[in-house]
Amino acid sequence: MDNSGLIEARTLIAQAGRIMLERNLTDLAGGNISIRVDDRIAMSPSYAGTRKFWQLQPEDVLVLDLKGNLLEGAGKISREAPTHLKLLNSFYPQGKAVIHAHARNIMVFCAAVQPIPPVLEYTYKFGEIKQAEYARGGVHNEKLAENVYQALKGQEERMANQAAAVMVPWHGLFAIGRDLNATLDAVERIEVNAYSILMGKILLNEGELLDISRQELAERMKSSGGSGE
Repeated sequence: MDNSGLIEARTLIAQAGRIMLERNLTDLAGGNISIRVDDRIAMSPSYAGTRKFWQLQPEDVLVLDLKGNLLEGAGKISREAPTHLKLLNSFYPQGKAVIHAHARNIMVFCAAVQPIPPVLEYTYKFGEIKQAEYARGGVHNEKLAENVYQALKGQEERMANQAAAVMVPWHGLFAIGRDLNATLDAVERIEVNAYSILMGKILLNEGELLDISRQELAERMKSSGGSGE
């Protein structure tokens, strides 16, 4: 069996974890990264932040089957694995990589349970980033996986083109895309968009002028047929 795809996936996940921490796209407390390679899933281990400081080596990244059974790696499977498995089993092949992020500015919207509308050209193609239904009884269970799946269902075209994303109240962002590079790029774009909203509310009369600007952006993008690449 050719393992080159899995080797590349484990290497990419290790690299992406370091980038996410450096760029405040996640924190030591949490976050997860996964890639599906045919009938295998490479996924960051539990405590990648608190014990490894996101300084993962490729061999630290776990390899699971499509049911979540551990095949390779000595680490512990994350409690959030059910959500990754649900998304990668449901949306494949349009979606091949999942990132769960605790991005600094996005977390403000998670805390306030508010959507993130696109206010920048390069986030317009993702649409409004909505809040999934809260998974009562715990955020690391099958209910969370189902709620995130339901919130992303219907966005397969976005996944195939780049990525789609949804927030979970008081918890963080989930994004799934055509590959890890595209998904990580989407997470950072959404984070910059969130920062722009928060700062814009300070700069532009507590948000009133920003709302007008956002509406103008929507009209211009529709009239031009642009996607905001």
